[in-house]
Amino acid sequence: MKIFNTLSRRKEEFVPLEPGKVKMYVCGPTVYNFIHIGNARPMIIFDTVRRYFEYKGYDVNYVSNFTDVDDKIIKKAIEEGVDAETISKRYIAECKKDMADMNVKPATTHPQATQEIQGMLEMIQTLIDKGHAYVAADGTVYFRTKSFPEYGKLCHQPMEELQAGARISVGEVKEDPMDFAVWKAAKPGEPAWDTPWGSKGRPGWHIECSVMSKRYLGDQIDIHAGGEDLIFPHHENEIAQSECANDKTFANYWMHNGFLNIDNVKMSKSLGNFFTVREITEKYDPQVLRFFMLSAHYRGPLNFSADLMQASKNGLDRILNGVEKLCDLEKKVEAKGMSQEEEAKVAEAKNQIQKFEAAMEDDFNTADAITAIFELVRLSNSTANEAASKEYVTYLKETIEKLCDVLGIITEKKEEVLDEEIEALIQARQQARKEKNFALADEIRGRLSDMGIILEDTREGVKWKRA
Repeated sequence: MKIFNTLSRRKEEFVPLEPGKVKMYVCGPTVYNFIHIGNARPMIIFDTVRRYFEYKGYDVNYVSNFTDVDDKIIKKAIEEGVDAETISKRYIAECKKDMADMNVKPATTHPQATQEIQGMLEMIQTLIDKGHAYVAADGTVYFRTKSFPEYGKLCHQPMEELQAGARISVGEVKEDPMDFAVWKAAKPGEPAWDTPWGSKGRPGWHIECSVMSKRYLGDQIDIHAGGEDLIFPHHENEIAQSECANDKTFANYWMHNGFLNIDNVKMSKSLGNFFTVREITEKYDPQVLRFFMLSAHYRGPLNFSADLMQASKNGLDRILNGVEKLCDLEKKVEAKGMSQEEEAKVAEAKNQIQKFEAAMEDDFNTADAITAIFELVRLSNSTANEAASKEYVTYLKETIEKLCDVLGIITEKKEEVLDEEIEALIQARQQARKEKNFALADEIRGRLSDMGIILEDTREGVKWKRA
């Protein structure tokens, strides 16, 4: 299995720290509002990575945090006249709901920064004791960046270039523009904790992930992942803190997903093209959003548009309809041994399984993996019929379902409840057909089509789907 490692900028063979086990940390959201579709991409991508490791038999310890103490949370709390904990609790619950809707599995552990303060104080004290951090006059603790010669190795920028872009903001009392806060001195009205060095305050963003990763995964981990916007400074600073505190390589593989654009423009609130997952899933099934996210390679930029979402819906429907057909057939066909022709088709199916696995093992190429599933659906549509053996139909159904599950795609169609008006029209059309009033039946079919309901007359009766 090959993974593109941001640290080396090349694909590397995955070799776990412990055989058969994967320790994986993924940076989670800052919980001050509903998550947006940019947040959704790493959630879906790295959930899929986890699922593939589990499919291959690995025991995955998957940790993804919630940042629940942050300037944005404090600002939101002040606006609403509540405390920061009220805001973070509310949006952690909303985030978990969106994740469940997108079929993102709960992490092995979802740590919250505010519950890990003691570990942060201990790591910061270790950094101070080793000379890698210092307490400034105002009580803020800064990491001494130049004490770590490898600083910049993840973003591939030499220290001199990074230093050229560094500035000291008004009110900061650090030794060097490159130094960053691991602990921030308390401000009036903000959440604050006591410290061993005598000043109340709260943790810096970067130290939170270093500590939560250490507590739940150990000093060294296999994979650290997140959006490419986190490479610098967040992940770069995590490496500096963790490696200086623990005297060990922090993570062996660094994975980063590309940006999400909206109609080829970067998503931003100021441009009015900012969408939450909740807003998108009011228009589209969350499974369509997941399928869309997996339809391109995770490292490349992904463009979100109505046309591409419709294309994703159509693609997903092809798979779901194929599985539904197999489910219906399975109830009807005879239980008998596979024919030679069917056994030959099973060999074709196994070839597609190999292609699926080869795609996933080539840096998790989900787009090519989906192509293999489409080929399995095409095979089933062209060869599975009422003359087929039950063994053959079941094999195809279970194979497609298993591979879809690796991608987090739910193959069971949701049972939709029609409103009373539509239900009444369908019944009226059935009555018109029974009375051989085909003109009226066609008129009602047209009205239903205008309402987005497509009818299909089968031997089992009328079936419907949304357009």
